[in-house]
Amino acid sequence: MVKVKFLGHAAFYIEGSKKILIDPFLTGNPQAVAKPEDFKDVDLILVTHAHGDHIGDAGEIAKISGAKIVAMYDIANYIAEKFKGVETVGMNYGPTEVDGVFIVQVPAWHSSSDGKYSIGNASGFIVKLDGKTIYHAGDTYVFKDMELFSELYGPIDVALLPIGGHFTMGVKEAAKAVELLKPRTVVPMHYNTWPPISADPEEFKKLVGDKAKVVVLKPGEELEL
Repeated sequence: MVKVKFLGHAAFYIEGSKKILIDPFLTGNPQAVAKPEDFKDVDLILVTHAHGDHIGDAGEIAKISGAKIVAMYDIANYIAEKFKGVETVGMNYGPTEVDGVFIVQVPAWHSSSDGKYSIGNASGFIVKLDGKTIYHAGDTYVFKDMELFSELYGPIDVALLPIGGHFTMGVKEAAKAVELLKPRTVVPMHYNTWPPISADPEEFKKLVGDKAKVVVLKPGEELEL
C-alpha cells in the first residue's frame, strides 16, 4: 500500500516501501501540519524548483534524516553548497532510479530562483513506488506535452495539480491538464495558502466531471492508493 499525505500548499509525504517528501515547505507555511523534525526517517526528498515555498526545509530535513535530495542539477548543487554534508542527486529532464525508486523529472512551465538569481529550471516529478504511479506537477501552467506523461509512464494513479492561478494553473487550466494526463485520481494543491492563489476546489471538481476522481485533501489528510 502507498499513502499520499498532504502537508499543506504543495508539500506531500509519500509512504510505501520508501518514504518520500516532495517540496517540503513547512516552516513559514500557514497550512503546514508538520515540522522538519517529524521526518527523521525519510529516504528521499524531491524538490521541483528553487522558490522558497517549494525548496522549503529540504536541506534541514536532509541533515536530520540523512535523506538524499533529488532535484534539477543546478538546484542540487545549490543545496549541496548551502547545506554542507547533505547528499544530493542532480538530474535533468528524463528518467533515473534512486535507491530502487523510479523517478522521471518532467518539464514545468514556471520560473526557478532564490528570489534574486535564477537557479536551474522548474520541473515536475513522476514517481513509481510499489506499483503505483504518482505525478507531482510542481508549479506550472498547462501544456500539451502533458499527454506524453501518461503515454510513456501511465496509467497515472494520482496527479497532484496546482489550481490557485496567478503563479500556476487555475481551476480551468488544471481541469484541462486532467484531460491530457488521464489520471485515475487527482488531488488539487497550491491554493488558498495566500490571497493571490485563492481558488475553489469544488469548482475544479465540477470542471473535471467524470474525467477522473477528484479528492480534496485538507492538510494532514491522506489518500491510500
